[in-house]
Amino acid sequence: MTTPWARALRVAGLAAADPQGCGGVLLRAGAGPVRDLWLERLRAAMRPGSPWRRMPAGIADDRLLGGLDLAATLAAGRPVAEAGLLAETDGGLLVVPMAERLTAATAARLAAALDTGRVGAAWDGSPARIGLLLLDEGTGEDERVPEALADRLAFHLDLTGVTWGETGVAAEDPAPYSVEDDPAPDPAADLCAAAEALGVASLRAPLLALRIARLAAARAGRRTVAAEDVREAAGLVLAPRATRLPPPVQDDAEARPEPAPAEAPSGSAEADDRSSSQTESVVEAARAAIPADLLAGLVAAQGRSVAPRAGKAGAMQRATRSGRPAGTRPGHPREGRLALIATLRAAAPWQRLRKAADPSGGGLRVQASDFRIIRFRQRSETTTIFAVDASGSAALERLAEAKGAVELLLAEAYVRRDKVALVAFRGAGAEIVLPPTRALARARRGLAALPGGGGTPLASGLDLAAGLACAVRRSGGSATLVVLTDGRANVARSGAPGRAEAGADALHAAGLLRGAGIRTLLIDTASRPQDAARRLADAMGARYLPLPHADAAAMSTAIRAAG
Repeated sequence: MTTPWARALRVAGLAAADPQGCGGVLLRAGAGPVRDLWLERLRAAMRPGSPWRRMPAGIADDRLLGGLDLAATLAAGRPVAEAGLLAETDGGLLVVPMAERLTAATAARLAAALDTGRVGAAWDGSPARIGLLLLDEGTGEDERVPEALADRLAFHLDLTGVTWGETGVAAEDPAPYSVEDDPAPDPAADLCAAAEALGVASLRAPLLALRIARLAAARAGRRTVAAEDVREAAGLVLAPRATRLPPPVQDDAEARPEPAPAEAPSGSAEADDRSSSQTESVVEAARAAIPADLLAGLVAAQGRSVAPRAGKAGAMQRATRSGRPAGTRPGHPREGRLALIATLRAAAPWQRLRKAADPSGGGLRVQASDFRIIRFRQRSETTTIFAVDASGSAALERLAEAKGAVELLLAEAYVRRDKVALVAFRGAGAEIVLPPTRALARARRGLAALPGGGGTPLASGLDLAAGLACAVRRSGGSATLVVLTDGRANVARSGAPGRAEAGADALHAAGLLRGAGIRTLLIDTASRPQDAARRLADAMGARYLPLPHADAAAMSTAIRAAG
């Protein structure tokens, strides 16, 4: 398994042999011939007759979990159950396209099926012994498969760098391990040590690796787990989850304590040495299997949150009349849109009792308690508010970069529900130069007329920007504040000059921002990082970013990466 494609074929063989035991595969790859070929190899490796189902996007709970067959129930006059997709996939693999867009509710349903092997409650639900094939088609770090599902799958496979020319490797298992007298003395301990060395915090990871080691041994015809099986499992399961590089193994004879001259090495000491060497070999195998670009991406992603970002869709909020359907709930049609099918499903089981209680009428008996209305979720607007220090001799340069960053973000506002606003502070106060807008022509006109120079009323600028952000939130949107300043205030709230009072007012305004819970990024625009700007960022709970030489493109990228 020296090439990524050979490793991918090995994963396909193991996952097909025991889908439920493996949990499944998280496959990161865009649509294309390489992914299609791997899916064909996986399906061909499964046992004949094993179910292979594909889950539609936005699937409803009654189709996923099963529920009432409305037509059969109305025809029979009694409740008739209908199997859901999970029960139909019992013993096979469920393919989930665009898994990075799964809702939390659907991810919870799938995770429960993996844990219990049944639909619904473990004691009365239908069997659902399934494995999952999550197709991660996300294009950025902000699109991720829910961690609750990814943690339950043994294999995390990335085919984004595999070309069609590399797919000529035959789909064969490795040759059986030839050293019969080299069993793994304690595979669970070795895998736990490897997980700790790689920075894998999940307890499921070494347990899944142990299952894979046992599965590999069984496929090779061995009754016991060999050392090679443990090393392979560490490379396939633990390496893709690594968050740090393990320390290199020190091969220094002087570092090991020597036994006393009069004492011979005991059997227990020899066993300890062998166990230590075995653990080191497992860690080294996992280290060698870590993808080259994995750790660089993890370091770049540290410190980011999943909150809505500038230039991205806003946070999901509940709505009553419009948005994306998100199930149903009991309610009156005056409170929302009537869900007719769900209402009929709720009323169907009670028809025999209601007709027996009142045989005079005919047709379907629907009561107020049966009414179901549709629940909607829609994304709120995201507004990025730039608070720009327009004072001093360097104002023109700062304003030019702010104008460029605003225009870059506005270019994306035509396809996303977000807006941009601009607050400038100089002289004795602050002003809203550009109210929240997505109109590019209007923004350019407002930015072109913005003057610069004068004192630095930093507190007034923060107060005005905070008020604008709170107004955006009251209107149902979400706001991100980007402050461009060197942090050196010299005009107080009252308009009086003086660095001491102005600095105290600025820290007080920063504390109010932190208390309001406004997501904030502070960009230090000084020629070199300033302690005053760092203290200000700490006071407002903002991410501090020194960009003394940033152009508009770099600034726009930093704003998207903040959050």
